[in-house]
Amino acid sequence: MENRHLLDQLQGVPAQPWLWLAPCSAWRPQPAPAGRGLRLQRTPEGAGWEGDVYCALPLPLPSEAVNAIVLQHPATMELEPLLAECARVLMPGGRLWLTLLNRHSLYRGHWQWRGMRPPTALRCRSGLQREGLRIRTTRHVGPLWNDAAAPAGKVLPALRAVCVLEFEKRTVAFIGPEKAQPVGWRGPVAT
Repeated sequence: MENRHLLDQLQGVPAQPWLWLAPCSAWRPQPAPAGRGLRLQRTPEGAGWEGDVYCALPLPLPSEAVNAIVLQHPATMELEPLLAECARVLMPGGRLWLTLLNRHSLYRGHWQWRGMRPPTALRCRSGLQREGLRIRTTRHVGPLWNDAAAPAGKVLPALRAVCVLEFEKRTVAFIGPEKAQPVGWRGPVAT
């Protein structure tokens, strides 16, 4: 009973704002995660974003306005402007999680025949690093094509279906002045 009360109190505390960008409405989180945020998905014609708001790039958010971004399976056609916009709206110290279909996985046979051409992890990684974000982790998640075929302890994670890249926005801090010595000051004033 007390845990429920604590959870109710925590729900009342404002959380840092977040942004969730999905390829379609089926990928949007339901219900919305706690806190303030926007859930957007690509429009069916791919010309913009819809969901909590209807917009195009640039996103209708001020610079450095969100603390966390989830970017699921971005389209290759508008990748660089989208990555630049994500870097713009992310706060210093904020995190961006990017999910991509793994082009090296044998699961690509499931989606390639549908005409899907996801960007490579290397292209996304270099694009976000150009925008000033620092890579924190790269993980491969999801099933393997055939777990039984791999010898025990020899599973190649790079063959999993999805690649998850985690980035952090770092900014350069100004260096404060060194301890200033007044000009012509040579010792104690009073003796």
